[in-house]
Amino acid sequence: MLEVRIPLSVPRNRRSEYLKNYRSLTKNSGRLLLVAGDQKVEHLNDDFYGSKVTSEDNDPEHLFKIAAASQDGVLATQLGLISRYGHDYRDLSYIVKLNGKTNIGSNEEKNSSFLWWTVTDIIKFKQDSGLDIVGLGYTIYLGNKYEAEMLNTAAQMINQAHQAGLTAIIWMYPRGKNILEEDIHTIAGGAGVAASLDADFVKIKYPYDAKNKKITAERFKEATVAAGRTKVVCACGDKRPVPELLEQIEKQIKISGTSGLAMGRNLHQRPLAEAKRLSAALSAILFHGKNHQEALAIYNNTEKKKEPVKSKRLFGL
Repeated sequence: MLEVRIPLSVPRNRRSEYLKNYRSLTKNSGRLLLVAGDQKVEHLNDDFYGSKVTSEDNDPEHLFKIAAASQDGVLATQLGLISRYGHDYRDLSYIVKLNGKTNIGSNEEKNSSFLWWTVTDIIKFKQDSGLDIVGLGYTIYLGNKYEAEMLNTAAQMINQAHQAGLTAIIWMYPRGKNILEEDIHTIAGGAGVAASLDADFVKIKYPYDAKNKKITAERFKEATVAAGRTKVVCACGDKRPVPELLEQIEKQIKISGTSGLAMGRNLHQRPLAEAKRLSAALSAILFHGKNHQEALAIYNNTEKKKEPVKSKRLFGL
């Protein structure tokens, strides 16, 4: 049985609700496989349409189909999409993303600190819809000129989420002039900020393009330790070859000590059948302790099947 340390910001009369939501969020494992559907806003159609993207991806329902086909995935997206498609995907667990911005124009000029919906709105929607809304998500850009507003809004959102027995996930991205977004020391600082905000999970970047993969995974421990009891989830970034992706995820989990991953383009840019195989491979590493070779065999549908045990017959004389 998973032991969950419930934050003291969760009232006594909401602890059972928080525990239920946390177990649903992590599939009773303490780890998280987050299907990132919030990119429909963040990236507009740039990552959902084109010659290198499956034609299925232009339809928002592709995100829901992938999450439903995955063994352990939770879908994070905006309330509007959940409202439109949720009645057909009632078995899914959802994270509602509460802020965002598009990629049009200068990021520096955009104040994305405002909540699109209030926590009260989400609680009412959860009650009215009967959907498994397990938590709320919010993005912070450390170093941005609107940092103070974002930190204030995030703190209030997390506290209100916990007061209602919901979990809270922070997307934490250091971003701004002269900021090295993939510097592990800077990323670790952001993870510590998420812990200071009382987040349950923090989604942060991982330097996938670093030359020495093992040394990078060792160095990334700085971020997981800095996050303390807030668990670290790594963003997967651009679509990558599956063998490389699985090997790096294994290193994140087994060396860096991360507690999951958030996957957008690496899943939704693939056809549903392939995305399903990839999610099974990811689950094998995250939830079942498999190595990347075993996970790749699952992705390729070449894993070794156990031979059935033949029963011994006893013959009398």
